[in-house]
Amino acid sequence: MTALVLCHFALALCAAPLVRWCGTRAFLVLALPPAAATVWAAGRWSTVAAGGADTHVWTWLPAYRVDWALRLDAPAELMVLLAAGVGTLVLVYCGSYFDDRSPQLGRFAGNLLAFAGAMLGLVLADDLILLYIFWELTTVFSYLLIGQTSDHKRNRRSALQALTVTTLGGLTMLVGFLLLGQEAGTYRISAILADPPPASGALSAAVVLILVGALSKSAIWPFSLWLPNAMAAPTPVSAYLHAAAMVKAGVYLIARLAPAFAEVTPWRPLLLILGSATMLLGGWRALRLNDLKLVLAHGTVSQLGFLTVLTGAGRYNTAIAATAMILGHALFKAPLFLVTGIVDHATGTRDLRRLSGLGRRLPAVCAVAVAAGLSMAAVPPLLGFAAKEAAFQTLLDGDTADRWALAATVVGSALTTAYTLRYLWGAFARKPGVPDTPAHRVPAAFLAPPAVLALACLVLGPEVAWLQGLFGTYAAQFPVPAHPYHLALWHGMGPALLLSCAAWAGGVLLFLAAGPVARTGARLAWRSADRNFGRLLLALERTALQCTGFVQRGSLSVYLVTTLSVVLAGQIAVLVVDEPWTGAPAPRLWDTPAQAAVAVLICAVGLLCLGVRRRMKAVVLAGLTGYGTALLFVLQGAPDLALTQFCVETVSMIVFVLVLRRMPVLFEENFVLLRRALRMPVALVGGAAVAFVVWIMAGHRRAGDSAGDAMVEEVAHHGLKDVVATILVDLRAWDTMGESAVLAAAAVGVTSLIYLHRRTDGADQPVLPLPGDHPEAALRTQGSVSSGTLAGLPSGDESAPERTWLAAGATLAPERRSIVLEVVARLLYHPILVLSVYLLMCAENLPGGGFVAGLVAGVAFITRYLAGGRHELADAAPFAPGLFTGLGLFLSTAVALGGLAEGTVLHGWTWHGHLPVWGDVHLSTAVLFDCGVYLLVLGVVLDIVRALGSRIDRHIERAAAQRARRREAGPA
Repeated sequence: MTALVLCHFALALCAAPLVRWCGTRAFLVLALPPAAATVWAAGRWSTVAAGGADTHVWTWLPAYRVDWALRLDAPAELMVLLAAGVGTLVLVYCGSYFDDRSPQLGRFAGNLLAFAGAMLGLVLADDLILLYIFWELTTVFSYLLIGQTSDHKRNRRSALQALTVTTLGGLTMLVGFLLLGQEAGTYRISAILADPPPASGALSAAVVLILVGALSKSAIWPFSLWLPNAMAAPTPVSAYLHAAAMVKAGVYLIARLAPAFAEVTPWRPLLLILGSATMLLGGWRALRLNDLKLVLAHGTVSQLGFLTVLTGAGRYNTAIAATAMILGHALFKAPLFLVTGIVDHATGTRDLRRLSGLGRRLPAVCAVAVAAGLSMAAVPPLLGFAAKEAAFQTLLDGDTADRWALAATVVGSALTTAYTLRYLWGAFARKPGVPDTPAHRVPAAFLAPPAVLALACLVLGPEVAWLQGLFGTYAAQFPVPAHPYHLALWHGMGPALLLSCAAWAGGVLLFLAAGPVARTGARLAWRSADRNFGRLLLALERTALQCTGFVQRGSLSVYLVTTLSVVLAGQIAVLVVDEPWTGAPAPRLWDTPAQAAVAVLICAVGLLCLGVRRRMKAVVLAGLTGYGTALLFVLQGAPDLALTQFCVETVSMIVFVLVLRRMPVLFEENFVLLRRALRMPVALVGGAAVAFVVWIMAGHRRAGDSAGDAMVEEVAHHGLKDVVATILVDLRAWDTMGESAVLAAAAVGVTSLIYLHRRTDGADQPVLPLPGDHPEAALRTQGSVSSGTLAGLPSGDESAPERTWLAAGATLAPERRSIVLEVVARLLYHPILVLSVYLLMCAENLPGGGFVAGLVAGVAFITRYLAGGRHELADAAPFAPGLFTGLGLFLSTAVALGGLAEGTVLHGWTWHGHLPVWGDVHLSTAVLFDCGVYLLVLGVVLDIVRALGSRIDRHIERAAAQRARRREAGPA
């Protein structure tokens, strides 16, 4: 089972190159995984129908009782056949629906196959958390599929609407899953169904939250607005997601949990009322639409309400009817959507007012649509008739609530008959006053997928009793009544058949009275739910803008005061309530006099910052406080922290200097005495509070109680010495990986906000030389400066050639060059890089680590840039910084996932061996993880230097060139 699910995702990754090489024929290859799943499920039919089940369990997160658990039982068997079988046919259909010139076809194919894999995992999942993961994957892939044509505003809006509604429902459902798991003591669905938790307020709350997610997924009122708008997606998406797969997920979840929770308040009233209302509202709306696809969309909403009523009723008999209706709905609604795509493809329109005479021009297409439509209208001997007869009879045999629901479903069935006739008449009938619609020939391969599904409706109708075994196995989870219902095409003359006849007659009358019905519907129409949704989003956006405008004033000092005030308020409240200072030893002023001297210097430098008006001087003084802190780490015996602090301060000061080139020399903020009087107490109290908390934390440490001893012992057990580095990349690697991802995202975000174009150098315009620069200084930067180009530059007197220390040194104007700096940069560049590699490799036993090593490597490239300018940086680092960042994240993530081989993410491995030159060596996954951190940090530093260094250089050069041109043009 796991292999089948993963095959979908694996082949989805290859979809783009397959489509590029094979064109639309690639869809036949992509149909293989769902076809294999269909064959596998069909082979397990007899076993599952007999009450058996296939399970696959792999312990995933044992501490949280979460497992990778897959289970094929009766309801899963039905849904696997639908999701995989219909998915196979839809992928085959795509090969004829699209052509090789369709835009972004590879991405679409990959998303559609990945959705099929996510849907397969959803219906097989036997763990609530695993089910939620696949649930949200279907949401994400449906968003991508609906928004396939992203250049159209309607597609983008519809995709965002579907994502918003289903994601909010999914998050609500997750809370319900967590509550249910806590109440039941397990997240295994089969275990919960076998031994449900006792009724309680928490259980009722969990049920309601889960139902919110299920109802939003299946477009049940009031969440039904997203499904009709999702018809902006290509027709194959509508046929698969919105007829056979995604919208069935909510109904499937209700059916899955009903045996255990149908009697829990308020399960039945909620589902019966909302399901009945959805069936009536969707069917009524379908009678007033002219787009064939929208008629089917609102019909789908109506049918989903019907399915919700049947699955939510929570009885043995209604469970059989529900499963039969789930199968029947997929088999008649999917081919109708596919036929709509064929009609649109052949004629160029879906407007039933413009279509005429297609029944004669496309008789085979008409025959398929009529077969599927009659099944939807529940006309014998098709499967839809047997399923609806079962629904009417089982609801009739129920209690009072079931009979009220029966009344609604009979009216809804009349509406179903009416919009079925409207669809068939609008698509294929010859209309008076409308010329026959021209249509091209439909290939047999194009019509085959819907024909197969329509044929299944025709075959399974007379043979519906054959389905009793599987459906009865699912229904057996409910109490079996004295006279259980059995599926059959003909039960004789009875109330159910009379109700069906009443529904047919009512539907025909509604269809014949189309004009009055449309006028009545227009008068009774509620305000558009879609419009209300848009207004709600607009109001939310305006509120957010107002809150942002009120809070984000653009003043850094205000932000700091606000942050410190909130933190201090919470911290002081905790200190006052808990009184943690009780038992803490009296603080010592210092351990050695050197610490006191360094602390005094730091305080003095900090006080000097208060009166500085020049930005550069403030940066230098702030940097000195950082270096002083690093010196305190050295005196305290923390070389790792000291080394990191030194590197961070160095890089930070350089970045500040680069930024200050484009900022005013002096601070422009007015230093009002009142402002200082308000800010100083906050700053002083903040510093005092931090010092007080640090003293309490240090005072409560005990030799036998701290976690440090256990960590030291664990590190020594692995034959290592550096506790700090090992903690970062092994014992707490999750934190490091998360911080690395945040660092990468922050760097990319900041540089992208500064410049709204690519951070590579290839797309820039040529830069004009500064006055006095060498003529070749205007060369276009392509990410690297070839030495061949620079070698051809004149370098002075030929008899006394000047030594070139840097590759791009000649591109600078002579008055702006520093030969000493170039020589120093040339001599230090490679040693600094070697030092960074040394710090990376020795981190397990000596001070160092990937973070520090990455900063040191970044300093090496910064040195090249400061000495030779942006051309020198391009020559030193010819690759895009994002390459290093991406490789670092990829390597760290790969090492983390590699631990799954031993059962858990980030499981540490150590290899001991002997190399001929090196001797005895050992290599651990922590080192590989640290290499990823090294590459990531190096990429971030290069990204920042290119954004704040090279780009600003270009701006300065362009501005200087423009001033020079104006001066030259002035005298003329």
